[in-house]
Amino acid sequence: MSPISLSSGTVADADRGNWVDRHAPVWLRPYARLARWDRPIGWWLLLLPCWWSTALASNVAGATWPNIGHLILFLVGSVAMRGAGCTYNDIVDRELDAGVARTRSRPIPSGQVRVRDAKIFLVLQAFVGLAVLLSLNWFSVVLGISSLLVVAAYPFMKRITDWPQLVLGLAFSWGALMGWSAWFGSLALAPVLLYAGGVLWTIGYDTIYALQDIEDDKIMGVRSTARLFGSRAAPIVGLLYTGAVLFWAASFWVAGIGWVAWLGLALVAAQFAWQVATVRLDDEALALRLFKSNRTAGLILFAALVLDGLI
Repeated sequence: MSPISLSSGTVADADRGNWVDRHAPVWLRPYARLARWDRPIGWWLLLLPCWWSTALASNVAGATWPNIGHLILFLVGSVAMRGAGCTYNDIVDRELDAGVARTRSRPIPSGQVRVRDAKIFLVLQAFVGLAVLLSLNWFSVVLGISSLLVVAAYPFMKRITDWPQLVLGLAFSWGALMGWSAWFGSLALAPVLLYAGGVLWTIGYDTIYALQDIEDDKIMGVRSTARLFGSRAAPIVGLLYTGAVLFWAASFWVAGIGWVAWLGLALVAAQFAWQVATVRLDDEALALRLFKSNRTAGLILFAALVLDGLI
């Protein structure tokens, strides 16, 4: 355990001086760290497919703006459910996390939060997510609840398959279905294609993220696409990103989306190309920076869909 975590509870893989460490009440900090409030990139990556789908649905419906109420609900729900997912994951993985340098300072393995208290915190966050879900139509309620099976399975996948990132993609991209469902009360081919692209995108960016832990994962027996791909990680991530762009292009084509969205998709493809050309297997700091850059890519796609509805 690092001296930092012993003295202040700071988590090793969180940015120094984040808002939780600086401003959150002392009693709340361990729980905020457990929910990853000090690392907002996770809820951004969960939220963005929701926002894409909402904007796509509004374009198809002929609306000028996406439903602002839905955008806010998805924001609240993403923060709550990402926190609940991280809490659940840390409960399940507490022994594995204790053996990995980057994660052993997290609240449960470092002793900042007891498992019993983490379970209570998990339930509280889940209730917030449920309240958001119940604000939508009943088709969306059923659709959202059905995702919990994938979410529950994810922490165990790194023990039994080299493709835990695939299961993460199935869970994290679910919002690509939810935004459309919240608008229309049904699904169609366009959001399904958007979802498929999101799954490939998630596998790609989380492979880059997992490059940070390859050596520790070998020792602990944790499996990942980063370990599976090895020296071929960059070109394979490139193929995954290419597949994501093609699925999103097919979604736009089916939905009849205009040229501004296509321009945004081209910019996203260029950002992906930059990631693939830049990534290095032996540079953990770079891997984290490239992983976080996917928020920019996702926001470009969302902004392009919104602007396309305005023109």
